[in-house]
Amino acid sequence: MKKLTLLLMLALSFSQSALSLQYSKADSLKVVRLFLQADSQKFNNIQERTLFFARKLIGIPYVASTLEVNRKEQLVVNLRQLDCTTFVENSLALALTHQSGKKTFREFCKKLQTLRYRGGKDVSYIGRLHYFTEWIEDNTRLGICKEIQSPNPPFTMIQHVRVDYMSRHSDKYPMLFNNSFNRAGISKMEKAISGKSYRYIPKSQVKNTRLLRSTIKNGDKIAIITNKSGLDTQHIGFAVWHKDGLHLLNASSIHHKVVEEPMLLSAYLAKRKTMPGIRIIRLKN
Repeated sequence: MKKLTLLLMLALSFSQSALSLQYSKADSLKVVRLFLQADSQKFNNIQERTLFFARKLIGIPYVASTLEVNRKEQLVVNLRQLDCTTFVENSLALALTHQSGKKTFREFCKKLQTLRYRGGKDVSYIGRLHYFTEWIEDNTRLGICKEIQSPNPPFTMIQHVRVDYMSRHSDKYPMLFNNSFNRAGISKMEKAISGKSYRYIPKSQVKNTRLLRSTIKNGDKIAIITNKSGLDTQHIGFAVWHKDGLHLLNASSIHHKVVEEPMLLSAYLAKRKTMPGIRIIRLKN
């Protein structure tokens, strides 16, 4: 009881001035409570730890664009509403913070900032890692994760990235509309990403086989790529193996909440012509 009281006091005493930060008391208390729950568990690796926290967020409502709420960019902590990207980022930040042993809300915010912004430092709209390809690259450079691109098979196909959706549709983004500085920065970033290639698993190879089970691990990040013009990925979540095959733990716009999708990932992909396959990202222990 004393430990809980102390940790809650630490959560509530967090100073917003330390970071450009937006959060609620409910968010800080939830983070501390989740750390206390995790303390009673044993984890063999960071993947297991990540899935523990991700599953604790099941049922939270899906809400899009929760990072687009301020006129000036801030680190937004919102564990009451999640989209597919913020669900993955918050789950990872919880797991990485808990593994570090510095189990405070302040440290959680630092980890979240590192995951979300270029170099972990540039808290600006231009510095936010909007395209998941850049998210992967930046967090790989920081030593947080790595992209899996072998063996072949199942990584039989290559994605050639061409992104320009944000600059072509700036009217859809409040911080781009009528902001030439941000539009120029986003356009420069898009050009830096475009032209790169990555191996992926085509959806025809997403089967319940020994090969795929040895290639994709529980807790891996699954980035579902897209053939929609100007985009690299369409959806992200966590890999979860069941007896019948591979499933996706994700913040779902279809179910309107975070779910461990009952449908097999292979069936999910088969229904969607815009999703040709998946890329796989793994945290480093």
